[in-house]
Amino acid sequence: MSSPQRVLITGATGYVGGRLAPRMLEAGHTVRVAVRSPGKLRSVPWRDRVEVAETDLNDLEGMTAACRDVHTLYYLVHSMGGSRQFEEQDAQMARTVAEAAERAGVRRIVYLSGLHPSGVELSQHMRSRVRVGEILLAGAVPAVVLQAGVVIGSGSASFEMIRHLGDTLPVMPAPSWVTNRIEPIAVRDVLYYLVHAMDLPEDLNRTFDIGSRDVMTYADAMRRYARVAGLRRRVVFHLPLPAPRLSGFWVGMVTPIPLALAVPLVQSLQHDAVADEHDIDAYVPPPPEGLAGYRRAVALALKKIEDNSVETTWDVHYSSSEAAADPLPSDPDWAGRTVFVDERSRTGPARPEQVWRVIESIGGRNGWYSLPLAWQVRGVMDKLVGGAGLNRGRRDATDLQVGEYVDWWRVEELEEGHKLLLHAEMRAPGRAWLELSVEPEGKGSRYRQRAIFFPKGLPGRLYWWGVWPFHGFIFPSMARNILAAAAARDGSGPNAPERTAGQSTERAAADQDIERTAAARDAAARG
Repeated sequence: MSSPQRVLITGATGYVGGRLAPRMLEAGHTVRVAVRSPGKLRSVPWRDRVEVAETDLNDLEGMTAACRDVHTLYYLVHSMGGSRQFEEQDAQMARTVAEAAERAGVRRIVYLSGLHPSGVELSQHMRSRVRVGEILLAGAVPAVVLQAGVVIGSGSASFEMIRHLGDTLPVMPAPSWVTNRIEPIAVRDVLYYLVHAMDLPEDLNRTFDIGSRDVMTYADAMRRYARVAGLRRRVVFHLPLPAPRLSGFWVGMVTPIPLALAVPLVQSLQHDAVADEHDIDAYVPPPPEGLAGYRRAVALALKKIEDNSVETTWDVHYSSSEAAADPLPSDPDWAGRTVFVDERSRTGPARPEQVWRVIESIGGRNGWYSLPLAWQVRGVMDKLVGGAGLNRGRRDATDLQVGEYVDWWRVEELEEGHKLLLHAEMRAPGRAWLELSVEPEGKGSRYRQRAIFFPKGLPGRLYWWGVWPFHGFIFPSMARNILAAAAARDGSGPNAPERTAGQSTERAAADQDIERTAAARDAAARG
């Protein structure tokens, strides 16, 4: 490993740059990032550990200042066809950065480009990336251009396209490019090579192909993804039409990837993307644990999902080789796991402790504070397909502990006085959670409620959209009635909450303590 140096990273708010910065810090280097909008770094956990240079890559003076005292500059910026002139814009930025690096005495430039065949007409996007590499290699500062294919990790546009298509479509008619050969590489291995580019001889000026040595067709990649993700076998068949622009529009329509990104991304798949040489091995040995094959890379990208975790914060230990595949706050909203959320937030006059008492006593005989008949029908439906239904109730009417059941839910997390997270054990094509929380606001409280659903395949998406209209009735009244029950219990509401058949006697006796309420409810049940 090279001695600690100051490095400059451009594209630190992007997919690779946002993951490289903490790894360079871990390696002992001083990290400076060049960004046009520093506010985009506000949510990343390493923000306070780096130097920030606010500049545009087309600003020669600003970039020269950013390059001062820098040993290695990482150039991790490229356009995806936002305008018709983007090729020339990319080229001009590369020329500006190369000149700024020369002026400031930078010792090396490292650029991440893409695998591509020689002697063929490339797509506009790939042609631009190749040209940027050529400009940097022709500059006065020695450059190393690492050429990678499909990068596998949560947030990578190439992987997200595979994931969204695999999750959504059991049968995929596709153009002929799905028969092209690709050599995917795990994002952790891309980062490994980027970090170790610091160890290369300073006068080295050339390209290196990097890959996993695991070669397959694009169609095979989608089939293998489905197997790792636990989905049913995906049928992929190709049509004898290249149709790159049309298929790009199709990808943009059936996945959440924006059209402006999907079209150039698909166009770049018109040719094989396989390493022609492995010369990097003579300079940088493979990672100690070996290069990750495609299935391992996909498994790392899906690890958070397989752990059944509901993300509320982003917390990664940088020393973990698996963390590279995790989501970042700076990733686009279409990256990572597909998650459907119904979120409600209301304020009320009741004290937080009274709202919490209502939250902790939810379910069982106390009901769900909203359309009891709808909950009962859903419980019967769950029982008919072998689920738990509503028959389990709960162990105690007022007290909960982690691991206990509440009807068809199980308590996954409990922060006393603040948050209850319930994991659904009903039968559904996906995983579901219900999160209820309260916090002080003024003299009263703010109540928050989130229904979270991780769909599995196309059935999961159809299920969510099928029940979504009912959420418009169930969840607003649930939030309203929970606050009303707390207000009545606290003596701060003008009226008692609305009562409907099946609602708990406890809410009608909100001015009594919990023990008397439970006794009255049991007496009513016996009578």
